[in-house]
Amino acid sequence: MSDDATTMTTADSAHPCLSCGACCASFRVDFAVYEMQAMGGTVPDGLALDVNGSTCRMRGTEQVPIRCAALTGQVGQQVACSIYELRPAPCREFSAGDYACHKARARHGLAPLAPLAEGLVL
Repeated sequence: MSDDATTMTTADSAHPCLSCGACCASFRVDFAVYEMQAMGGTVPDGLALDVNGSTCRMRGTEQVPIRCAALTGQVGQQVACSIYELRPAPCREFSAGDYACHKARARHGLAPLAPLAEGLVL
């Protein structure tokens, strides 16, 4: 996590997501093809698959068990996103501590997060 692209950009260096990663190992990540680098977006082309010409899916989230190809580290211990600054919209919009977060954490045997600051996102 020494590279800026792999660290969270929050004032709190102990962000709960850095010791979790459950969302990245629980949910399919689909997004518009226009988010791909080849289409002028930011998501590296090699990390996603074409779904239907207008939608792409992060590699690793199309299979079971799910684990996004951009996730590094051990879920529940220490993790990072190898493309954090380049991640697609669904990842940018995911909120730590919300219902989906608690559901993902439960899938991996992790306790729910305590209430977080309003609007804290990954």
